[in-house]
Amino acid sequence: MLNAFLTFVNEHSPDLSRKRTLLAVSGGVDSVVMAELFFRAQFPFAIAHCNFRLRGNESDADEQFVRQWASEREVEVFVRNLPAKEKADISGISIQMAARDLRYQWFQELRETRSFNFIATAHHINDAIETLLLNLTRGTGMAGLTGISIAHKTVIRPLLFASKEQILEFARAEHIAWREDSSNPSNYYRRNLIRHHVTPILQKINPSLEVTFSQTFERIRSANALLASYLNTWQHQIIRHESNRSYIDIETIRQAQEPVYQLNSILDSYNYSYAQTKQIVAALNAESGKVFYSPSHQLVKDRTVLIISPRDSTHLPEHIFVEELTSEVQLPGSAQLNIEILPTTKAISFERNLTVAYFDKGKITYPLTIRPWQQGDWFCPFGMKGKRKKVSDLLIDHKVPLPEKSSQLVLLDHKGQIVWVLGVRSDERFRIEKNSETVLCMKISHNNLPRNK
Repeated sequence: MLNAFLTFVNEHSPDLSRKRTLLAVSGGVDSVVMAELFFRAQFPFAIAHCNFRLRGNESDADEQFVRQWASEREVEVFVRNLPAKEKADISGISIQMAARDLRYQWFQELRETRSFNFIATAHHINDAIETLLLNLTRGTGMAGLTGISIAHKTVIRPLLFASKEQILEFARAEHIAWREDSSNPSNYYRRNLIRHHVTPILQKINPSLEVTFSQTFERIRSANALLASYLNTWQHQIIRHESNRSYIDIETIRQAQEPVYQLNSILDSYNYSYAQTKQIVAALNAESGKVFYSPSHQLVKDRTVLIISPRDSTHLPEHIFVEELTSEVQLPGSAQLNIEILPTTKAISFERNLTVAYFDKGKITYPLTIRPWQQGDWFCPFGMKGKRKKVSDLLIDHKVPLPEKSSQLVLLDHKGQIVWVLGVRSDERFRIEKNSETVLCMKISHNNLPRNK
C-alpha cells in the first residue's frame, strides 16, 4: 500500500516530501490510513480534526482518538468545534452540506495562517463512484461525470488510487486502529443509500467495478479537457467585452453544432441554467428586446447580438431593518408597509388579500429585515404544513413576470427565517394559533410588488 501511495503521489501531486500538508482526519479508517501513510513516508504534515458534536459522546471520543494518535507520533494537531446543525437550520441546507462548508473554510484558514501548502482529504475510488451516481440522479454535465478530482487548487486527494476494500485490508493487516461512525449504516443520507443498496448491485454485475470506474474517470477527464480547450477557443471567437457588458454574436450561435451546450458553456459563468439557455436559443429568431434574468445578470436579445450586463440593482433597497415599535416602512417606489399590533381579544376582520399578512407576534424575533430575495432562499409556505419551498420556485408557480422577479422582497426575522414573501405568500411557521396572544398585521399600500393574479 505504501509503495502504491508513493507512486500515485509522485505521478499526480507536487513533491510532498518538501511541502507541508494539512490532513483532514475524522478518525475513520480512510483518514487514519492516509495519516499513517504520510507518517510512514516521512512527509511533513499536521492534522486537522472537526468536532461537529452531532453524535454526543461519540463525537468527543473521535476527537480524543485523533488527539491520541497525533500525540503518540508527535504530530501537530488542530481541533475545532463547528456548529454544523445551527448553520444548516439558518441556511436551509443539509447538515452534510453545512459541515462541508464549515470544515473547508476552517481548513483554508489554517492553511493560510499556518503556512501549509496543501490540504489533503481521504477520498478514495468508491467515494468518486458514489459522487458520480449522485450527480447522475440530480442531472449533470461533463464535469459531473469526472467523479472527484485528484487535485483542485490547494486541495489534494492522495488516496484516489485505492478502493475502500484495499484501505480496510491494509488497516487490518497493519493492525491500525480507527473509529467507526455509528451513522454509517444509516440510509438517512443519500450517499449512504447509494453505498449500501446501489453500489453492491453494480458490483454483482461487475466485480471489478472500482477498476472499471477508475479507467472511465481517466477517459472522461481527458475528454473533458479536450472539450474545454475547444470551447475556450470557440468562446473567444463569439464573445467580446466592453466596459461591464458582454456581446455574443447570434449568427455564430445559430451555426454551432450544439448551440445550447456551447452557449451554456458561456452563460454558466453568468449564473444561467441549462434550461434557461435552451429558452434563449429558442428565442434567437424572436423579435429584439426579449430579456432573460439570472440571479446576477440580465441578457437582452438584440438584432444581431445577445447583450449581457449585471442586473441593475440601483432600484433595489439595501437591507431595511424594522424595529419592534415601527409602524411604517417605506418600500421601493411608491410602496409602503404599514404594521399594526392587534390583541387577539379584538374582533379581527381578516382581509383575504395578498398585500395583507397576519402573524403570531410571539413567534417573531426582532429586529426584522426586508431585502431582495436571493438564490437559495427558502421558506415554509402557509398551508403546506411546514414543507419547505424555494422562493424561486414560488415565484415561478405564481407566474411572477421575469422583470418583476428581480425586485421581489422578502421579510426575515432576527434568526434569518423568511416570514413573508411580500405580496405573494406568508410562512406557515408564524401562523396565528388559538393560543396566540397578539397578532402582527402587515399591509402593503400603493403596492407595486409582484402578486398572484
